Amino acid sequence: MAAYRRKPPAMGARARGFRNERAGTGAGPALTTDLLRQRVPHLTAIEIDGQLAESLTRRLHGGNVRVVKGDATKMPFASEQFSGCVCFTMLHHVHTPALQDQVLREAWRVLQPGGVFAGTDSLQSLFMLLIHVGDTLVPILPNTFGDRLEAVGFQVLEIEKNSEAFRFHARRPQVS
Repeated sequence: MAAYRRKPPAMGARARGFRNERAGTGAGPALTTDLLRQRVPHLTAIEIDGQLAESLTRRLHGGNVRVVKGDATKMPFASEQFSGCVCFTMLHHVHTPALQDQVLREAWRVLQPGGVFAGTDSLQSLFMLLIHVGDTLVPILPNTFGDRLEAVGFQVLEIEKNSEAFRFHARRPQVS
């Protein structure tokens, strides 16, 4: 979210739904990690790029963030380990819709019952096409994203979009 010049829908208030340990997928340069780590007691960030994960580990050492080199489609975490999971502007970097759905399944798996899954992503635009020349861009369609979340087992609480981005807020249902 911090990479935007014009702000997409605000997500800061969503952190209040998190309880204990949280997971962040696709840490990248950690712009949103830097913001989120100020609002939560513990944060685990997973980053697929080894050099970037190593750099983040050095930079964030000694704080409340644990950086793990790994793939969000195969998270190296126990089931039901986290009370919340966030995914900020990274799903469009996942190579196929099927792999994007695998990220959603993994987020559901690592969340505790009642856990929050929230995030944002960019909408397709000429600007997005230009800044992704030579990079992966598989846009997410907000109008069908709720169905994808529900197919994995999430309860969709909100999906909202503006002209540049969308945000989502879902929950892994409580066990009855």
